[in-house]
Amino acid sequence: MANANAAAEQDLPVKRGVSLWVVVVVCSVIAAAVAGGAAYFIVDMRGANVAMSHDVQSLRSKGPAIYVKLEPPFVVNFESRGLMRFLQVSVEVLTRDPVTADLLNTHDAKIRNELLMLLGSQTQETLTQREGKERLREEALEAVANVLESEGGSGDRLEALYFTSFVMQ
Repeated sequence: MANANAAAEQDLPVKRGVSLWVVVVVCSVIAAAVAGGAAYFIVDMRGANVAMSHDVQSLRSKGPAIYVKLEPPFVVNFESRGLMRFLQVSVEVLTRDPVTADLLNTHDAKIRNELLMLLGSQTQETLTQREGKERLREEALEAVANVLESEGGSGDRLEALYFTSFVMQ
């Protein structure tokens, strides 16, 4: 029996040693996975910061926003179901190019003519829906860009056209 107890005591430390090694290996694998995940996250965040800094730099390189207000507001009449209706719209154009801003002011008469024709051709159904107003805004921007291009400017330098007031009666 003494031999059996001695053999059992010798087996216990061996099992404890193996289980200790398993715990150490598992902990090492978990620590490596956590470290790898943290490194990936840090590198990914640095990449995002670099991308954001490039976006900010590209916006700064474009220059400050210049809003050119086309005054006075546009007033047109249109027929809706046999009734005469009126539309008054204030318009501003966004560019970042001072030369384009000057061209907008120089060719104001031609731009106003094109926009008056465009606004007067609308229907009440189109103008009462948001989608119709958005489509009109895009068409108006295209009309202004076409005028600038026909006068030797670049319509590509226009960023947006905004309706700052929109009243229908």
